[in-house]
Amino acid sequence: MTRYKHTQIGHAVIWAVLVVSVVVAIGTISQSPRSHEISVVISLLLLVTIPFAQIIACAPIRIRWWYGWGIHLTPYGWLYNVSGLDAVAITLRTGRKFALGTDDPHGLAAAIHAAIR
Repeated sequence: MTRYKHTQIGHAVIWAVLVVSVVVAIGTISQSPRSHEISVVISLLLLVTIPFAQIIACAPIRIRWWYGWGIHLTPYGWLYNVSGLDAVAITLRTGRKFALGTDDPHGLAAAIHAAIR
């Protein structure tokens, strides 16, 4: 199997996440232990990955400019996007759909197809 490796740096998102992280860290230090638990749960949710065995389909797509950057719900399911208008729409065995923003949609889709074969 050929390994796919590609990095897209979203500088605006990195700085925004950094600023929000600092604000949240300062806020949780001064809050109750319950707030600390909520922060940990949110962090863990962001680290969850999808096994290739669960993917049944994927295709390069062009998203609308108003879907923007970040993580939010779109007609393609949840969109995870750091910049640009290109993405890969992914469908899981459960019927759940989501899209991953990328500046190499055809390369990513080809790599996913190779991995799920």
